[in-house]
Amino acid sequence: MGFETLLTREQIERYTREGYWGSKVITDFLDEAAEKTPDKLAAVDGRSRYTYRELRQLVDRCALGFLELGVRPGDVVSFQLPNWNEWVIAHFAATRIGAISNPLVPIYRDREIRFMLGLAEPKIMVIPDRFRNFSYPEMMERLRPSMPFLRHILVVGDEVPLGQESWKTFMETKWEKIRDPGELAALRPDANEVTELIFTSGTTGEPKGVLHTHNTVISTDVLTARLLNFDADTVIHMASTFAHQTGFLYGPRLVTYLGSTGIYQDIWNVDRFVEMVEEFGIHMTMGATPFLHDLVRAPNLDQHDLSSLRVFICAGAPIPRPLLREARKRLPGVAVLGGWGQTEDALVTLSRMGDSEEKITSTDGLPVPGMEVRVVDGSGRLLPPGQPGRLQCKGPFLFVGYAKRLELTRASFDGEWFDTGDFAVIDEEGYVSIEGRAKDIIIRGGENIPVTYVENVLHEHPDIEQVAIVAMPDPHLQERACAFVILKSGATLTLADLQQFLQEKGVAKPYWPERVEVVDEFPRTASGKIQKFKLREEIARQLQREGEQ
Repeated sequence: MGFETLLTREQIERYTREGYWGSKVITDFLDEAAEKTPDKLAAVDGRSRYTYRELRQLVDRCALGFLELGVRPGDVVSFQLPNWNEWVIAHFAATRIGAISNPLVPIYRDREIRFMLGLAEPKIMVIPDRFRNFSYPEMMERLRPSMPFLRHILVVGDEVPLGQESWKTFMETKWEKIRDPGELAALRPDANEVTELIFTSGTTGEPKGVLHTHNTVISTDVLTARLLNFDADTVIHMASTFAHQTGFLYGPRLVTYLGSTGIYQDIWNVDRFVEMVEEFGIHMTMGATPFLHDLVRAPNLDQHDLSSLRVFICAGAPIPRPLLREARKRLPGVAVLGGWGQTEDALVTLSRMGDSEEKITSTDGLPVPGMEVRVVDGSGRLLPPGQPGRLQCKGPFLFVGYAKRLELTRASFDGEWFDTGDFAVIDEEGYVSIEGRAKDIIIRGGENIPVTYVENVLHEHPDIEQVAIVAMPDPHLQERACAFVILKSGATLTLADLQQFLQEKGVAKPYWPERVEVVDEFPRTASGKIQKFKLREEIARQLQREGEQ
């Protein structure tokens, strides 16, 4: 297919000269680990486990199978899988032949998948038969007539409808007897080619397909591992979905870069996590702040040896000071670090080992080596330390474009500086504090809720005249969504009515508002814009009053 990007020869030469970019792709590290430590445990999920030798064999077989099914370099392979080893195999197999991986979050339903696949145009889609009691083959049967580009649907599991294909049968086929395995070496991609198409939550009515090259995603693993002194002995746990940039970069890819061992959960279960820390000697995990909240309150925490765990990186929401203090008390050997990043730019800032409580709870850390940040005003003028403004960043982790949205890509940059859409303050020591989000997103337990997208769907409701969705504070998930609505004359609306409508529209359940407030009018600026900050303040006051009753 081929996607237009903003990557330039000058960028390639500069970041290569500075040592941030090289010539390797992730399967090179897989091969190195398989040669050096073939019997070492590479990947463990709740259903299977593989050594590096076994993982490489499965990746190569899958890659040959993809070729036989018609995938070629530059084509897209989509997979909407949980954190299973099949995800790892499919991603590395696509990489092996120069195809582009398009991971899709398992919670997405018809509406999201229709749009995303329509933009990505994959030749192959890999799905589970059922996960969290949802039938993915049935969804794909509904969507497939509108997708002439989709040649094959591979189903992981036993429920495989007519017209779709069994992953098990696909992987048991001796593709190496049908195709020459030597083809794989010839198809090894260049490190500056696009390897990832991953969707970020939409803030302008639709999600954006973020494009990364092998170098932009490998460099973040290299520099983060160096910063935290990770090596081949570092056992890494990941429960954040691999289809989010956190899971994608710091789950299987970081593990494979290091040649270490990855322990994966498809559904976060804190009791099981505590058991796995002792069982596998887990050193590091990374997830949303609610994961840490669950861990310090785990009922079996004192019944297991967690002495191996030494790093817990919280991303997606600030770390409340009381939670940090509780974590330091219950987990004295664990460094809790805060970080900030986006789908477009990976982990841009991170706390440092030994940072004070004040720095960890009131800032989002220092820039990761290689990344630069600055704060500017509305005119693009550089602001001094301590003054809030628009946060911009640049460096080797930055994406190279939005798929099929070249003008949007250009509009997102000020020269080489990417406008993150967030407001921030940088202090005298260089620590960054995110002050607010210019992009109208609610972060619910680390999951971004694309507000404009949900509002657009609700505007289709026959009884809603206007709608504004804002964040309301939540002690566990940090934020939930509240819908303020103005109804048409004589209409009534309950939360159940609204959620039923969103279900019928195929909107993912985590995106649904969890409270409805019917109002006569919205607070507005002189120019007519809704003052959402006043709505946030109002719902926060209401929740406080209700809590006092």
